[in-house]
Amino acid sequence: MEIQGIAAIVTGGASGLGAATATLLAAGGAKVTIFDLNEAEGSAHAAAIRGSFLKVDVNNESEVEAAIAKAEAVHGRARVLVNCAGIGIPAKTIGRDGKPLAMSSFRKTIDVNLVGSFNVASKFAAALAQAEPVGEERGVIVNTASVAAFDGQMGQVAYSASKGGIVGMTLPLARDLASLRIRVVTIAPGLFMTPLLATLPKPAQDSLAAQVPFPSRLGQPGEYAHLVGSIIANPMLNGETIRLDGAIRMAPR
Repeated sequence: MEIQGIAAIVTGGASGLGAATATLLAAGGAKVTIFDLNEAEGSAHAAAIRGSFLKVDVNNESEVEAAIAKAEAVHGRARVLVNCAGIGIPAKTIGRDGKPLAMSSFRKTIDVNLVGSFNVASKFAAALAQAEPVGEERGVIVNTASVAAFDGQMGQVAYSASKGGIVGMTLPLARDLASLRIRVVTIAPGLFMTPLLATLPKPAQDSLAAQVPFPSRLGQPGEYAHLVGSIIANPMLNGETIRLDGAIRMAPR
């Protein structure tokens, strides 16, 4: 599918991987709508790329349905969805105080990362199913997992579970939507320079970068966005999770 002229939705598009993706899509000629809770950054980035912004809680069914309809009213039926919205709050199963991880904290991570991704993807697909195909396909959904889905570290039990769920639903989602000519692909990034990592001291960033076999550095959000562009362009990519990680395999801590 060509990026030029299509409408696209990027969740978590106010910053990090989502912002870089929104930028790349807009530069390629797409009409981009950003879904995010950060109204200030989201609106500013949307204005910079000549797109639109909607404040959306990805875990809220009615908000997501309404936002997809609003995005369509502005830019037409979206053909591409990139799910980048997510959280990562480190916490071990048993804390230093000897107490188990609060279920409310565990559920929040699952709800935002996994349930939120499915919520937007399913409602996006239902809307897209009403559109005529463009060539041999109607569109594509790109979800964001993490290498933590495969080699989660200590303190990542909730995060790894949420990202593992995204990996696990990739193939059945693709199979469910195959008859509708909608593809589903997941990207599992490694260590990337996101707003969270940017807050770490430079020595800590360098230590993390040294763990990556090659290239021995943190990934740049634009490299994630570039892979999104390749997925959109290649109709044979479907039902797969692609590690984007410089060959890293995370140590236990």
